[in-house]
Amino acid sequence: MTARETGKGKGEGEHAGRAFPVSRFPFPRYGRLLAIDWGTKRIGLAISDPAQTVATPLGTLTRRAGRRFPMAQLRPYLETYHPVGVLLGLPLDASGAESAAAQAARETGALIATKTGLPVAYWDERMTTARVHRAQRETGGAGAGARRTADPLAATLLLQACLDHRRS
Repeated sequence: MTARETGKGKGEGEHAGRAFPVSRFPFPRYGRLLAIDWGTKRIGLAISDPAQTVATPLGTLTRRAGRRFPMAQLRPYLETYHPVGVLLGLPLDASGAESAAAQAARETGALIATKTGLPVAYWDERMTTARVHRAQRETGGAGAGARRTADPLAATLLLQACLDHRRS
């Protein structure tokens, strides 16, 4: 099983700490999924439709260096969209191995699961932000505004890839 196809649930209950093939993620088949694209300065968010078919950019959280995940910034999104699960981007290195950043993402996933009670799964996020930046440059959309929109777009790519894989 590849890293792209594996998520580890770190939440409470029967799924705690287990690895899941994407087809068996601990998410219901209906209800919105929230995706989080992990970044050192900004954290991109995306949301699926209730049928889990289409991902849409949602917003950006600001991350302060050396601080914990900004749960207070995430709460309004949880209260507005009522997701049934969280897909967290896992920043693997080029070879697919987990790095310190991936461990930090897993710790964040555990925090989110504990604070929200939602199941959390992981998806390989390698190159999502780079793909967004490349597309922005190719379409003439690079610049300060593009940097602000890149993170939610990266989360959208992440979530859409997972949704498509689950349907295949």
